[in-house]
Amino acid sequence: MTRFRNRSLLIVAGLLILTLFLMGCNLLSLAEKSLERVIEEQQATPTLVAAPVQPTPTHVTAPVQPTPSPAPTSTLLPSLTVSEGDIEEELLVQLYQGVNPSVVNILIQQRFEMREPVPGLPEDFFREGQGSGFVWDTEGHIVTNNHVVATADRVLVTFHDDTSAEAKVVGTDQDSELAVIKVDIDLSHLQPVALGDSDALKVGQRAIAIGNPFGQAGTMTQGIISALGRTFRPGQSPFAIPEMIQTDAAINPGNSGGPLLDSEGRVIGVNTLIISPAGVSAGIGFAVPINIVKQVVPVLIEKGKYIYPWLGIEGMDLIPAVREEMGLARDQRGALITRVVVDGPAHKVGLRGGSRRVRVEGRELLVGGDIIIAIDGQPVQGIDDVVVYLVRNTRASQGVQLTILREGEERTIEVTLGERPEELGQR
Repeated sequence: MTRFRNRSLLIVAGLLILTLFLMGCNLLSLAEKSLERVIEEQQATPTLVAAPVQPTPTHVTAPVQPTPSPAPTSTLLPSLTVSEGDIEEELLVQLYQGVNPSVVNILIQQRFEMREPVPGLPEDFFREGQGSGFVWDTEGHIVTNNHVVATADRVLVTFHDDTSAEAKVVGTDQDSELAVIKVDIDLSHLQPVALGDSDALKVGQRAIAIGNPFGQAGTMTQGIISALGRTFRPGQSPFAIPEMIQTDAAINPGNSGGPLLDSEGRVIGVNTLIISPAGVSAGIGFAVPINIVKQVVPVLIEKGKYIYPWLGIEGMDLIPAVREEMGLARDQRGALITRVVVDGPAHKVGLRGGSRRVRVEGRELLVGGDIIIAIDGQPVQGIDDVVVYLVRNTRASQGVQLTILREGEERTIEVTLGERPEELGQR
């Protein structure tokens, strides 16, 4: 009985072990399947990894390519502005240092005698004036304005280092407002200027003046070329200077005769006059163009005077009211001859001046004269074209061919030019 019971326990234990074994296998199989399912799910889902994330702009609706960030404006622009300012400043400093030694102060004295003795006063006295000039060559020639030295009894030149020397007048020309004086001084003080080309100038270019306004030696001012081709009649001369340069660089009494310079320090003109109700700079100054200076100064040095060609007429542009008064086409251009000088070159070949007086825009004008439309084949737009052509391209005793309109008919007339007289007669 006991043996049977022991055998039964063994059988039950064995069955229990077998059951447990089978249940373990099933659990293992289920675990493996669960693990495989987890792995598959992980492969299908992106893995979250802690990595740097590129920031994206707010309110962006499309992908944007990142671009380099510019330097802050507050640090970039001021440095550029300062740099450009420094360059311009340094150029002006160098220009002044290079040219100022060539610019001189001119002091003139004019002697006056008392017509009748006055108790307590000297029998004569001197009036002083000042102007500017610049060294032309190493022989001691200095260029200035005619009106600076024309009436001087004594001329004293002072250089930038305060060295002074007396000068003598070599030649003057009131028609171009130019004069040449000469000093006898050590060569070390004679630094000639560089000359530019006034024909190449353009409105808007920089213009720099160096001179002695109100006796303030070595003063530099700057501006621009504000106009070209101006024509003015200087001083007491009955003849006009053509092609003058207009500038807003400050020019005051005492600047007369000093150089007007371009941005490279070359002389482009001789400062001569201003338009100003107050007699001081109002931003409208004028300089004789350097190309006229090149033409006149060598002759003044050699001969003491310059002889101009002379046609012997006065004229004006064809303004609309005059064209209408004379029955001309609206687009007609030319120089209307208003007066012909008696016994002058034009008078000798039969050119005609105005024949009747009319009042046009508040002015009384002479109309009806010949109209010059070309000179030596060069078209003439106005009276300035005639003046410029004669001054720059002709000499006294030279022949020129004028194309004119007379009572609507075109004619060609040959004229032999004369010399400008000191006094004019008119017809």
